[in-house]
Amino acid sequence: MTTALKSIKSLSPLLDRILVQRIKAEAKTAGGIFLPESSVKELNEAKVLAVGPGGLDKEGKRVTPSVAPGDKVLIPQYGGSPVKVGDEEYSLFRDHELLAKINE
Repeated sequence: MTTALKSIKSLSPLLDRILVQRIKAEAKTAGGIFLPESSVKELNEAKVLAVGPGGLDKEGKRVTPSVAPGDKVLIPQYGGSPVKVGDEEYSLFRDHELLAKINE
C-alpha cells in the first residue's frame, strides 16, 4: 500500500490496530564481518509506533490494547497491512495478531 503521507506521525490507527516497524537485523557479525543483504534474515521483532484507542466488546465497552507506543513486540512472519512512507516500511496489525510483548 503506497501512501501520500509525508510523515508516519500523521497516521493514527483506528480501533484495535497497532502500527509497528520491524527491527532491522544486524548486517555485521560479532567478529566485524559485514554480511550481504541477501543473507540477513528478517527479524520478527518490531517496535510499536502508534496504538489505536481499542476495539469494542459485545456490550459496546472499549477494550484497551495490550501494548503502548515504544514497546517491543513479536509479530508473525507474514500478515499485517504494509504501509510505505518514503523509503521506510511499516505494518498495521490488529491487537490480537501480535504474538508477544518483549519485556527488557
